[in-house]
Amino acid sequence: MEDKKKVLIVDDEADIRQLLNIYLRKNGYDVLEAANGMQAIDIVKENSDIDLVVMDIMMPGISGIDACKAIREFSAVPVMFLTAKTQEPVQEQAYGFGGDDFLGKPFTQEEFNRKVNALIRRYNVYRGKEETNMQNISVGNISIDTYKRIVTKNGETIKLTDKEYALLAFLVENRGKSWSLEALYENIWQEKYLPSSSNTVMVHVLRLRQKIEDNPAQPDIIRTIYGKGYQVD
Repeated sequence: MEDKKKVLIVDDEADIRQLLNIYLRKNGYDVLEAANGMQAIDIVKENSDIDLVVMDIMMPGISGIDACKAIREFSAVPVMFLTAKTQEPVQEQAYGFGGDDFLGKPFTQEEFNRKVNALIRRYNVYRGKEETNMQNISVGNISIDTYKRIVTKNGETIKLTDKEYALLAFLVENRGKSWSLEALYENIWQEKYLPSSSNTVMVHVLRLRQKIEDNPAQPDIIRTIYGKGYQVD
């Protein structure tokens, strides 16, 4: 029988922890709880089998963002932030310090479950690779530090949006396989694919190529496989 996946809830409000505990256990997850960022750091250090951290940003002591930054020094476990502060600068800061997703309060049980399931599924596929290959992945002159979510080209840091980073990391982690627009959209955006979604994916690929390719018009890293989609070799 497959082991249950384990989720750590980090929130200073006991009512929130109780509610999320109910959601997660209904879906078959084991749950750990922390009331602040320092507890979260200690629990992740002591439990290498945690599959996801769900963490509030605004907490007494150290913030969720600072706790995530500390966790990234020793773990690649995905972190999903929960917060009522959904302004773009807050999101950019959260992603910049290693967050993997962001869910604004209030949220529905369906929204929460969808993001949790997607992050855990992606992480466990990813964790199946050797640990030595997890932190630093290279393709061509591009290097990805997956712990710190930093992408460099010839040693120079490249500023990517969250979706650009997720798209690049997904294609590199699954190199050698072509991915259709539909598959990329549902894996990266975690939403149902619609005909209009194709343009979203193509625009992000175009912008990503402009940042990482030596010649975006003749890409060497993200190749177009005609009739199939995109692929990194």
